[in-house]
Amino acid sequence: MKQDSTRNAAYTVDCEDYVHVIKFNPFDSGDACSLIAYGGNNYVVVGTCRFQEEDAEMEGMQYKTLRTFHHGIRVDAIAWSPETRLDALPPRIRFCTAASDRKLRLFTSDLQDKNEYKTFDGHSDYINDLVFAPKEGQEVASVSDDHTCRVWDLEGNEKAHFVLRSPGMSVCWHPDEAFKLMVAGKNGTIRFYDLITQQAILSLECEQTPLMSADWCLKNTLKIGAVAGNDWLIWDITRSSYPQDKSPVHVDRARLFRWSRVNENLFATTGYPGKTTTQLLVHHLGHPQPILTGTAAVGSGLTWHRTLPLCAVGGDHKIFFWVTEM
Repeated sequence: MKQDSTRNAAYTVDCEDYVHVIKFNPFDSGDACSLIAYGGNNYVVVGTCRFQEEDAEMEGMQYKTLRTFHHGIRVDAIAWSPETRLDALPPRIRFCTAASDRKLRLFTSDLQDKNEYKTFDGHSDYINDLVFAPKEGQEVASVSDDHTCRVWDLEGNEKAHFVLRSPGMSVCWHPDEAFKLMVAGKNGTIRFYDLITQQAILSLECEQTPLMSADWCLKNTLKIGAVAGNDWLIWDITRSSYPQDKSPVHVDRARLFRWSRVNENLFATTGYPGKTTTQLLVHHLGHPQPILTGTAAVGSGLTWHRTLPLCAVGGDHKIFFWVTEM
């Protein structure tokens, strides 16, 4: 790996607005292209990407917008449904958003005439994260500054409600065990809930605050990662409720943590948006220093490609893509 790790984005896509949030579809949609959704001040754009790293016939990347969904309000979080299929007839696009009006919106589209959305009401404060049940996609979990985690069915009925001791910052669903949910609170506690008994079954402690973001490693579900204060932290949940590994990374506080979907030792963190530039750092657990440093003009959002060691960050009228080694 090259020691000179600072570099410009490998690819960029121009957007019509500031990109607040960005999300690759983590599920197989039955198409060679990857689906990506990004949210601006009042819309969500769904598009497809294809990269030369996965298709030798191509040069660079190809991006195509499939549809722009009017949202009417700033988009704060996006989650993809596993029911999204591009190989169905007609195709089916389904995703859920959280917005600054404290509501969730479930969008379903066939990319032609059928475009509908339902609104889920219940949170009394800002919603920080949301996720679909990964197997069937029949439920959505969300966490909020109102100190709750809520689980909804697709009609917007509340199926479960967990009271937290601080604002909920991140929520993840176990990829194989449909009844296990991870909820990370701003006070530095990460709890795991059993959706059948609706009880907490395990908790981890950061011992520092504020915890801003946490993620469950899908390549190795014993691993949890988070950022709190200026540091990244990593747990092996079989070993201890305290982190096994941590390192200071962002002098201006860390904002997001995301595991790669292709390598259990690869993850990315971002610094705080709102500075003139935001730092993206890609880390490998075998290396003491970040293996890639990228900067994006006031970037926000962070997402990994489903099958490539490639991550994307939103920014001012742009999406930035960085490719790293495995």
